[in-house]
Amino acid sequence: MTKRNKIIYWIATIWLSLGMLSTGIVQLIKMENEVTMMKNLGYPIYILTILGVWKILGVIAVLVPKFPIIKEWAYAGFFFAMSGAVFSHLANGDGGKDFFGPILLLVLTFVSWYFRPADRKTTTTNL
Repeated sequence: MTKRNKIIYWIATIWLSLGMLSTGIVQLIKMENEVTMMKNLGYPIYILTILGVWKILGVIAVLVPKFPIIKEWAYAGFFFAMSGAVFSHLANGDGGKDFFGPILLLVLTFVSWYFRPADRKTTTTNL
């Protein structure tokens, strides 16, 4: 892995982790803005707890060394959560400001996943 790729990986991963951790905490404590947004999107409020817990666990999985399969699941979860957020806002007819956060986290998810070091990737075997 080149030094440039390592820098790209860590910058994207740190920003991704901060974004997921902060939104996960906000969702777990059910801040008023988050509750209002979920109601406007038509989701039940308990979904905030589910998303918050999974985001925080995903951040831990991505940052802790080893466990590449768990990292793959965390990245997939981030992708599903953020792409789901984008489509939910789109279906609801929300404005551009509502898309910024989820799209940014979606891009950071892809960049972090793409540039991850070899020891954080799964190895494939032929069965």
